[in-house]
Amino acid sequence: MIGKLDIVTLQQIWWIICSIVGALFLFLNFVQGGQTLLWQVAKSDREKSLVINSLGRKWELTFTTLVLFGGALFAAFPKFYATSFGGAYWVWMLILFTFILQAVSYEYRTKPNNFLGARTYELFLFINGSVGILLIGAAVGTFFTGSNFTLNDFNQVTWTHPLRGVEAAFSLFNLSLGLFLVFNARVLGAMYLVNNVDFKGVPEFEARVRKSCLINFLCALPFLLYVVVSLLLIDGFATDAAGVVSMVAHKYLNNLLAMPIVLGLLLVGLFLVILGVTRTSLGRSTKGIWFGGLGTVFVGLAVFFTAGFNGTPFYPSKVDLQSSLTIYNASSSHYTLTAMCYVALFIPVVLAYIAYVWRQMDSKKIGMLDISDKKAY
Repeated sequence: MIGKLDIVTLQQIWWIICSIVGALFLFLNFVQGGQTLLWQVAKSDREKSLVINSLGRKWELTFTTLVLFGGALFAAFPKFYATSFGGAYWVWMLILFTFILQAVSYEYRTKPNNFLGARTYELFLFINGSVGILLIGAAVGTFFTGSNFTLNDFNQVTWTHPLRGVEAAFSLFNLSLGLFLVFNARVLGAMYLVNNVDFKGVPEFEARVRKSCLINFLCALPFLLYVVVSLLLIDGFATDAAGVVSMVAHKYLNNLLAMPIVLGLLLVGLFLVILGVTRTSLGRSTKGIWFGGLGTVFVGLAVFFTAGFNGTPFYPSKVDLQSSLTIYNASSSHYTLTAMCYVALFIPVVLAYIAYVWRQMDSKKIGMLDISDKKAY
């Protein structure tokens, strides 16, 4: 049955799959967000170790999902991968470097004879959770604001800005999206800690974590409002039936109105995040992470679907409109997409295994007694 699908359907299926992986990555950023909360909520070495060991159970999932996202884009949309990673390589190298800092920090923070000291590695974790997520948000923002590249007849990329992608962080829209993701990750991090940590005997520690959830949500709101209002008002990139790209007034607003399911995902997602915040900060619930996490996934899907569907180039060029990439002109061949669909049939099995392992790891909350004798991270 899969082999009988036409290439347009396969291209759309793989944009949906890549969007799901990308949205899951945004949810898993609770690890990065929790890392940036370390100095805000933890007032002693034991509290720091409790936070780091709680997040340390899940940090590999974020990195693995980021690699999976890049791999899926490489296989399904190789022209995008070659253009972005081949032209804007400095921004991707910086992002990768921050994740290397994360891995090194979890490995060496509490090693004997650590000449850098624990605080240095804690600073590395903060850099990963702030600079790394900010740059990822700026990179996603270019799906709407465009990038500085051209493609010739042989699909060779020429990047027209000397900063090689880092310039995306100097766009107010991209910067606002990046800062929103940073604060949203901090919100998710606080929700996760409330759910995963046993605060028995340290109620003031729990109070600080719950309070940080609300504070960071309030910090995220101005950036969220700016991004949403901008999307509704700015001109966007559109491609017609002949593949000609042009600027269209209120393009992304038109996309949301033309795709009510996507608009619904955005509104429901925002509602779920707010619900998670209120249950965590204003109540005593420990389940806020599941509302906030699902809401983040829905918002992420809405962002990717708005950027890629309804005749929209998902990687537009602002210096040469006709070099812009769509899910149709940037994809792999029919044969490759079909073969990948057969492989993708195993995804539910992998997800079920991850859910099982997650449940086993979280069957018992981590508490002070678990880190009093020996620090794992």
